[in-house]
Amino acid sequence: MNFSELEKITGGKIIQLAADRLVANLVIDSRKAIIDEASVFFAMAGPRNNGHDYLSTLYQLGLRQLVVEGKIDSNEFPLANILQVDSSVRALQAIAKTHRSNFTFPVVGITGSNGKTIVKEWLYQLLSPDYSIAKNPGSYNSQVGVPLSVWAMQAHHQFGIFEAGISQPNEMQQLEKIIQPTLGIFTNIGTAHDEGFKNARQKIEEKLKLFQHVNKLIYCADHVLVDDAINKLGIPKLSWGKEKNADILITQTPSGFHFSFNEKQFDLFFPFSDAASIENATHGVALMLHLGYKTETIQKRINELKPVAMRLQLKEGINQCQVIDDTYNNDLAGLQISLDFLQAQQKQKKTVILSDLLQSGMSEDALAGTIASMLSKIQVFNFIGIGQSLMKHKKYFSSIPSAQYFSSTEEFLKSFDFKSIQDEMLLVKGARVFQFEKIVQHLQRKAHGTVMEIDLGKMMHNLNYFKSKLKPGVKLMAMVKAFAYGSGSEEVANLLQYHKVNYLGVAYADEGVALRKKNISLPIMVMNPSEESFAMVLSHNLEPVIYNLKMLHALVFFLEGRDCPIHIEAETGMQRLGLSIDELPAVVEILKKNTNLHVKSVFSHLSGADEKAHDSFSGKQFAFFQKFYSQLTSSLPIKPLRHILNSAGILRLPDFQMDMVRLGIGLYGIDPTQENDKALQSVATLKTVISQIKKINKGETVGYGRMGVAERETTIATLAIGYADGFSRSFSKGKGMVSVHGQRARVIGNVCMDMTMVDITNIPAREGDEAIIFGDGLPIHEVAASIGTIAYEILTNTSERVKRVFVADGV
Repeated sequence: MNFSELEKITGGKIIQLAADRLVANLVIDSRKAIIDEASVFFAMAGPRNNGHDYLSTLYQLGLRQLVVEGKIDSNEFPLANILQVDSSVRALQAIAKTHRSNFTFPVVGITGSNGKTIVKEWLYQLLSPDYSIAKNPGSYNSQVGVPLSVWAMQAHHQFGIFEAGISQPNEMQQLEKIIQPTLGIFTNIGTAHDEGFKNARQKIEEKLKLFQHVNKLIYCADHVLVDDAINKLGIPKLSWGKEKNADILITQTPSGFHFSFNEKQFDLFFPFSDAASIENATHGVALMLHLGYKTETIQKRINELKPVAMRLQLKEGINQCQVIDDTYNNDLAGLQISLDFLQAQQKQKKTVILSDLLQSGMSEDALAGTIASMLSKIQVFNFIGIGQSLMKHKKYFSSIPSAQYFSSTEEFLKSFDFKSIQDEMLLVKGARVFQFEKIVQHLQRKAHGTVMEIDLGKMMHNLNYFKSKLKPGVKLMAMVKAFAYGSGSEEVANLLQYHKVNYLGVAYADEGVALRKKNISLPIMVMNPSEESFAMVLSHNLEPVIYNLKMLHALVFFLEGRDCPIHIEAETGMQRLGLSIDELPAVVEILKKNTNLHVKSVFSHLSGADEKAHDSFSGKQFAFFQKFYSQLTSSLPIKPLRHILNSAGILRLPDFQMDMVRLGIGLYGIDPTQENDKALQSVATLKTVISQIKKINKGETVGYGRMGVAERETTIATLAIGYADGFSRSFSKGKGMVSVHGQRARVIGNVCMDMTMVDITNIPAREGDEAIIFGDGLPIHEVAASIGTIAYEILTNTSERVKRVFVADGV
């Protein structure tokens, strides 16, 4: 479609048409904008960010098509096409709806509380040998994610698979109009987004609005509330389950599952044992049966199912490199998301390892040209193409400084010099048949099976949530001390810089130096500098905190007149560090004589911001701080920033915000107020693997000191984690527990240095299965409470020898 058509489609008004250009790319994030003639930017005004603030920047970069809410001065954009609408979100949805109406092939719509993305990706694996499939990239299932996904539908596609998620009533109607599913899958109903609905029944009914026009809805009849609602609405259905009312009756056997459908009887084996995976896969089986697949083909495809890495994973690599692992599938939409993420990273040298793109529907020449254009926009330093098509079309990538080509993954692994890559950011993205996971295994720093998974998407949710609590103009300092609370300083700081926080805070100078070496350019406050660290503070443009007169004198002596930004810490009742009000006259005299010292901020700490019981004392601290600041600034011609609030204070004491706040543990989804703020999302998951499973008899003992005694015949699992990894010895003898397939398993015996034994009697598990130490299903605050400590300690105690894996979805 052309831009001139958008007026009729959206109900908006074109206030300027410089040239009637093609509409090819729909853009909602100014940082990830595809800048070309066919791109359209939708400026959305939200509670935390306003896309209209970035129009001038995008126009200067060359973007020439804008959809805006309200009035703007078109004279600022003389070469732009401008469409004015009431809602940019609704305009985006209307355009996607019109685009969807051009296609008549089958489209599956998926919703439910859990498993939507996994079901979608497994359906893709099951059906892609037979169909060219359009689907959501990642978990783009929101009010804006769905239209962006549907926009990717093209003439060469033969099948569509789109998931849809909602968080409150009256959202699904819009998504149904965009997806227009002909088939449906309802995964299950759970507690996700409960706060947006009156009860479970209302939530089910809202989700079922996605299926009001489907030919068949697939679901598990064992979910009684779901089954009842579908029957009452009269939606054409294909149910499965253990109960006799199911259309596909399933019973478990010693070797798998027995299916009964349309008077046919057959057995299937699933290559996993947990209930969630079996449920997700059975939705796929039901769809394949509906589509007429033979049972032999179904079994073969199930055997080939691979775990779904639903999001990009950022991993520590060899030779000071970092690896973005996106090895599951490869299409243009997914490639753009991966390149957006790559562009946001601070390492200067960026390398892309890419396989041929399969089933693109484009000619090889056109596809190669498109890929080359995408790479050029983020200034890729090194390109490694793997596959016959990329080898044939080398000419398109001639502008990239370094390029290499290999016919297959095997040739690359055999011939490539892995020592040649140093301190680079590597994106590894390949179609499934190329088995790029083998490449990642070579590039990834070797570590044992324990990993800390950091969800950058949830971190951004928390950052935006805290931003929404701030008054206009209040700046935000993010604390990344103590290895970013155990999460990984470089990666977290990189994300925060990309999303434009105002300051970073670290505990010690060497933490700040490490960030500077990783291209972090934000102002960095060092809370605990030492006289020995002054040289590195100065040479790396760090900003030390001054908390006593001795340090101030020492810094003046060291500087010898050189400029240095500093921060003044006031003691207001914490009795930890800080200058007293009695020391202010001396401080003022030193600052008057040494104008090379530039006071950037004055701050203090509240002792009890996390508890209402201490609010009176917090008020006294705040008043005393104001007095301290007033006396300092009345004697000097300065007005530095003021800040006293930490994460708890941001949540509980909005009147104390002043000029800046310091966001620490709250960024990681931990509510320091213990008020169970459901808006926060836990960022970190610590997980390990089961190394061995064995059965022991009643009375046998387990571990050092024979402290674990089996009270019955017991199945124990040995986990690849111990106190050297940060899993405290205090968890010994049943105090600690882990989660295996959603069930709690208590520690038996003493925690060892590198291993821990847990009781998994009656839990179906296999060697190599995952065990959650804390994360989904086992909240970190519960883990901390089991040994009488706090979540801060559990998070920061996780050893740096534990590999950090960063997952990202639209950050």
